[in-house]
Amino acid sequence: MLQIACDGSCLGNPGPGGWAAVILTAAGEERVLSGGEPNTTNNRMELTAAIRAVEAVPEGAAATVLCDSQYVVKGITQWLPSWVRRGWQTANRRPVKNADLWRRLAAARAGRPGVRFEWVPGHAGHPGNERAHTLASEAAARQGRRAPGPERGGRLFVSNG
Repeated sequence: MLQIACDGSCLGNPGPGGWAAVILTAAGEERVLSGGEPNTTNNRMELTAAIRAVEAVPEGAAATVLCDSQYVVKGITQWLPSWVRRGWQTANRRPVKNADLWRRLAAARAGRPGVRFEWVPGHAGHPGNERAHTLASEAAARQGRRAPGPERGGRLFVSNG
């Protein structure tokens, strides 16, 4: 079973943002995914981290996605069915924020029934969460240092160690 810690970060809200997913295999191998956007929000980066985490899980594989964002965990495990039933509106009949990313996360998870989400407290010493947080913060900082331009959005860094 894979264990994936994911996190998002934003320097300002909105501002330059970063996301990261740290994938740990049962054999102890680590794979890191991270990237960022020049002008985004913390919630969008949290969602992007979760999306990239789920998309990295091979179909049919089991995985636990550890996330310190209750927005992401409650959204995917509790709120999503109601949003879909109401045509992507909240209980107050307002459009769901970040619906484009929620749709992408729902689609990625639909093909991977072995993926489950678990909330972990942020900044509480969980090694995977701490590592994902550091990587997401570094990705946000890289976005903040770059000059404006279309090449800034969505760069992906992949490391196998």
